[in-house]
Amino acid sequence: FGMEDLISKAKLAEQSERYEDMAAAMKQVTEEGDELSNEERNLLSVAYKNVVGARRSAWRVVSSIEQKADEDEKKQKMVTAYRELVEKELKDICLEVLIIHFRLYPSAYRLQNSNKM
Repeated sequence: FGMEDLISKAKLAEQSERYEDMAAAMKQVTEEGDELSNEERNLLSVAYKNVVGARRSAWRVVSSIEQKADEDEKKQKMVTAYRELVEKELKDICLEVLIIHFRLYPSAYRLQNSNKM
C-alpha cells in the first residue's frame, strides 16, 4: 500500500470503529514517511486513544471482578491472569506509541536528554 492507501484505510477503519486496524495503518504511515500532516497526526492520535481506551476500560472491569472474586481459587487465578494480560497489552501499546514518538521527533528526544545534563 502507498501512503494515500494507508490513510484511506485508516479513515475507513475509523468509520467502522476498528481502531486496531486504524492504529496499524497509521503505524505504517509513520514508518514510511517523515513528518506527519495535521490530519495524519489526528488519525494517529484517534487510533491509539481508542485502542488504549478499550484496554483501560477492560482493565477496570477485570480489576473490579478480581476484587469481588469469591473464594474459588481457580476462578481467582483465571481473573488475575486475564488482568495481567490486559496490563501487558496496555504496556505494549504504550511502548509502541513511545517508539513512534521518538522516531517522528528525534530532536525532541535529544533536547530532552540535553536538558537533563
